[in-house]
Amino acid sequence: MAAQPPKYKPNPKAPRQALPLLNPEIRSSTAEEVALGFTPDQVQIEAMRCLQCAKPTCIDACPLHLPIKRFIARLADNDWQGAHDVISEESPFPGVCGRVCQHELFCEDACIVAKKWDPVAIGSLERFAADHARLRMKELAGTYSQPTGKKVALVGSGPASLIAAYDLVRLNYRVTVFEALHKLGGVLAYGIPNFRLPREILHEEIARLQNMGVEFEVDFIVGKTATLEDLFEEGFEAIFIGTGAGLPYMMGIPGENLVGVYTANEFLTRINLMEAFKFPDAPTPVRVGQRTIIVGGGNSAMDAARWARRMGSETTVLYRRGRAELKARLEEIEHAEEEGIHFEFLAAPVALYGDERGYLKEIECIKMELGEPDDSGRRSPVPVKGSEHRIPVDTVVAAIGQAPNPTLQKVTPQLITKRGKIVADSDGLTSMPLVYAGGDVVRGGSTVILAMKDGRAAAQAIHKALSESQAEVPVQ
Repeated sequence: MAAQPPKYKPNPKAPRQALPLLNPEIRSSTAEEVALGFTPDQVQIEAMRCLQCAKPTCIDACPLHLPIKRFIARLADNDWQGAHDVISEESPFPGVCGRVCQHELFCEDACIVAKKWDPVAIGSLERFAADHARLRMKELAGTYSQPTGKKVALVGSGPASLIAAYDLVRLNYRVTVFEALHKLGGVLAYGIPNFRLPREILHEEIARLQNMGVEFEVDFIVGKTATLEDLFEEGFEAIFIGTGAGLPYMMGIPGENLVGVYTANEFLTRINLMEAFKFPDAPTPVRVGQRTIIVGGGNSAMDAARWARRMGSETTVLYRRGRAELKARLEEIEHAEEEGIHFEFLAAPVALYGDERGYLKEIECIKMELGEPDDSGRRSPVPVKGSEHRIPVDTVVAAIGQAPNPTLQKVTPQLITKRGKIVADSDGLTSMPLVYAGGDVVRGGSTVILAMKDGRAAAQAIHKALSESQAEVPVQ
């Protein structure tokens, strides 16, 4: 079908609309969402910045290949619900992805408008469409037909499994998602703070899958509660492993066992998933003292730092490289600075010291300088001899990366692994027949949208494999 010309006259020269934000003085003491979302007037201006290209490169750059051009055209025509319906052709998670997807690395980076001006704010437009369809999605809850086909098991309820569940249930598969924790969402729930992704948004978009017939079982550890072989014996005809990367790296320095020292995984899980920020109204505490140091420079480091600041702590991010080498999203760095978080660059921890009760008291650091580039292309930090110094501190959070949890892999020696990660081909197929994997358990620490890309590829491969096996059954 030939592309239809837009009903409006594009205006890419219009300034890119700034996403309204909660006042920094307010947000540094609240868990409320920082980004407030576009107003309808902003949506109209921003949507009309889209050129409606004949060959929209943004769609090819999107790991989920969302119909970006069409949903933006709907927004420009003030058809907000229509925009959501268009997105739903490919994704059930516009509220999540509109908030946490790194659009600047994918669709917005490929936007043709960016050749002369700022790229179209695709992520903020996606979020707007999602937020204005929330009521209608609740109204549709009882209107979905329930699946009757073959059974497929998905291990883990993170982004890879969730998108796979969406694709498979629409193909009439009976899908069950097994989650080890007591709440659903995987890294979306335990790793991303409420002030970036409100829990009601995540819960509502997962509820949409439940309404479509996807079943969820929590407190179910595949590898302990049941093995892969057990699941096959129970009638599941294919399995997808999307267990993420929840095993934190340690700093490997003296004093890591002191009270007040956390990995980012534990710190964020306690706060995000178990709501330690509400203690004592919530049962799980977290110790955040007067002075907190976050070690690391990625998104988890920013999330931990911003939580510590919200809990009343004077917070510093300690990073062994310079500002230019920070791996966190630029907007998260800027938000952290606005909220009063300090940055100490070219420094690394070498030891932690406590008092006679075993409580953290000081951190010893050493200054660094940048040497030759490492395998990632970034200049390697080199210690400066004789520059050791101590800093008083009450809480330290190590946010230096994570690896896949090995529980399932250890009891499944048939799965070929490499450095703890499951080896899978481009379709997600592992070394075991009809067992697929994707997301961080294959990639290591990566992005939400790339995990979804893997889940989608695996769902397509599962459908193809099970369809072919059905075709091989002789007609009676």
